[in-house]
Amino acid sequence: MPLLPTALLLTTLLPPTPITRFTWPLPPPHPVVRAYQAPTSPFGPGHRGVDLSAPAGTAVLAAADGVVIHAGAVAARTLVSLEHRGNLRTTYEPVDPAVTTGRQVRRGEVIGHLQEGHCPSPCLHWGARRGHEYLDPLRLVSTGRVRLLPLGPAPPARGG
Repeated sequence: MPLLPTALLLTTLLPPTPITRFTWPLPPPHPVVRAYQAPTSPFGPGHRGVDLSAPAGTAVLAAADGVVIHAGAVAARTLVSLEHRGNLRTTYEPVDPAVTTGRQVRRGEVIGHLQEGHCPSPCLHWGARRGHEYLDPLRLVSTGRVRLLPLGPAPPARGG
């Protein structure tokens, strides 16, 4: 059997890969105090994540199902890093970890508690990357759909 028809047949018979669903890593509200800024080069300046304001001690939640690949100190901060399906990694800092390396976690599960030290007032730095490419983590929780809403009340209906 030729390769192309075989590949097409297999893709129609195999179940689709489940889509990983993401949620916010903090309970509401989700004020962004510093947005993602893509670096101009692999080692160039940028902000490789978003900063979300929350009080110190707030529970930090796994944004999606994954495996803890690091929970502990890196330089002067403690953080948690999760590996998700599709070679996607999310990081959360500064966090007092409530999980250990190698543990499976579920979306919405507490992985630690927010500490002070990243922003002038407590905030969570939430990062995401696929392989070596940094991503805007807000795109993980956005539907990407735009809805236009009216600016004000609808004009009166015209009689006819």
